[in-house]
Amino acid sequence: MVVHLVRYSRNERASWGVLTGERISPLSGDYSRTADLIERGRDDWTAASAEPAAVALDDVDLLSPVTVPCRVMCQGANYRQHAIESGMDPDAREFNLFFDKTDAAVTGPNDPVVRPAHVTLLDYEIELALVLRGTVDAPVTITAENLPEYVFGVTIANDLSARDVQLPQGQFLKGKSYRGFCPLGPVLAVLEPDDFPLLDDLELRLEVNGSLKQTDNTANMLYKPAETLTELSEFCNSDPGDVLLTGTPHGIVAGSPPAVVRRLATALLPEDKLWAAFVRMNQRKPYLQPGDVVTASIRNTAGTLDLGTQRTTITTDR
Repeated sequence: MVVHLVRYSRNERASWGVLTGERISPLSGDYSRTADLIERGRDDWTAASAEPAAVALDDVDLLSPVTVPCRVMCQGANYRQHAIESGMDPDAREFNLFFDKTDAAVTGPNDPVVRPAHVTLLDYEIELALVLRGTVDAPVTITAENLPEYVFGVTIANDLSARDVQLPQGQFLKGKSYRGFCPLGPVLAVLEPDDFPLLDDLELRLEVNGSLKQTDNTANMLYKPAETLTELSEFCNSDPGDVLLTGTPHGIVAGSPPAVVRRLATALLPEDKLWAAFVRMNQRKPYLQPGDVVTASIRNTAGTLDLGTQRTTITTDR
């Protein structure tokens, strides 16, 4: 059975607990890192699950269930419709697209996020994040059967992206790693081996100021977790508590013009003028503005796996 954990601050102390409805059953142990919880927390959350939920959710501040330092690895264009809106043919793709974010971007599920003053094209990307279980320092073959040996649980991520940095400068790492650009949580759902099939039928939903922007189901992923982690192990190490963001659905603000338009623009305009035109045109689109509130949720229909709801308010550093 899925166990829903939260990490929270109360009386200036960070703690972990089992979430049941709107109340928390605290864990008794001290787990300063997510890796500590993964390695020695099972008996604690099992015992807490049987205790009355003594702490009200409203009485605590929720924290990221993934502690830093950690690796934040990402997949791109991993949902069928998002690949199409990105100018790709999902049926002709022969590669898995990887990139990463720095852990400076990690923040809590309800923390405000500052849009840097020089950024005008701030985009949202709801994603299912896998929280990894063990150390991988060599290529491994991961299957549906042994996936529980490598994945501890799942949580919500928002891969916030400064498109006017990421695309014109060709810098995914910089454009996606400003501080606060990776809200995580609120819930870390710990999966037992029998729970893993639930990952194939989760509904993702993101709203801005109450207006639906993104929705899709994990059934529409192009590359599933087992094959993705197998490929990732060929060139990347991982440790307990690292995370993999598994891609976002369609509905982001940024889009790709038709291939013929891209070819003509590239042929007729110098690169600097091409990207200047891109930024000007995109400033007409509804990118995130200071004061916007982004809510993101992931759950299955039955409610047996529910990662809660992120609430991120965009602010400015002016």
